[in-house]
Amino acid sequence: MVRLRRTVRFSINPGGHTDGSNGFGGVPAMRGLGRYYELDVACTGEPDPHTGYLIDIRQIDRVVRTSVVPLIAEACALAPETAPVRLLPSIVSAVSSSSLGSIFESVTWRLTPYHAVAMNADDTSTAVMLLRFDLAAAHRLHVPELSDEQNAALFGRCNNPSGHGHNYQVEVAVRIPLGPEQVCPTPAQLEQLVDKLIIQPFDHKHLNLDTREFAPGSGVNPSVENIARVFFETLAGPLADAFSGTHLVSITVWETDRTRCTYPA
Repeated sequence: MVRLRRTVRFSINPGGHTDGSNGFGGVPAMRGLGRYYELDVACTGEPDPHTGYLIDIRQIDRVVRTSVVPLIAEACALAPETAPVRLLPSIVSAVSSSSLGSIFESVTWRLTPYHAVAMNADDTSTAVMLLRFDLAAAHRLHVPELSDEQNAALFGRCNNPSGHGHNYQVEVAVRIPLGPEQVCPTPAQLEQLVDKLIIQPFDHKHLNLDTREFAPGSGVNPSVENIARVFFETLAGPLADAFSGTHLVSITVWETDRTRCTYPA
């Protein structure tokens, strides 16, 4: 069993222009003040034993551009205030009823580099909203029960007594039910809560010195693993209380572009 992901880039243009041939830049190509989107389609199954293909990726492109792009273009033209999560069931239905149906697993619609919505093919009653944030902070990795020599050997430069800094990225994944009476939180509403509970308390702080969660005596070393867990535990309850029916799925913290941790896994 394999999972194949394909990103299809496209623009929704004023006047409905659909020209363009550069798939790397997006088809349709941008015209005027168009909207640029990316759609990630995930398919699972067994590859063909002769070709090695699960599916020809050009087929995924055709399905998205012939079945999904028109749906999004119509919504942009006729109902531009539509919450993107509300459009996901129609997108999933269009892909499921196409030639991809038997292997189609999920879709992720990237509206901006910091905002996306996703849905699994087998559950169109809920969607996941993904929001990403930047956060700069300093920390020191140190275990008081170990000697200075042991800490230096274990953590290396990360044990610098004055600490060191990272430009973190934090991605929050929130599951939202899509019942007819359900009021979906907007990205702005979720951003306000994350800003209050995570960004303001931790951004531009020395985690060991300026926060109670990682202070000396807390027993919590501010590793990226612990940061992801602490952020999740900080946000999960208040989010569920603030937005009925919502559920915090996970928080992912990037310490660098090469190292990230998701909690819960």
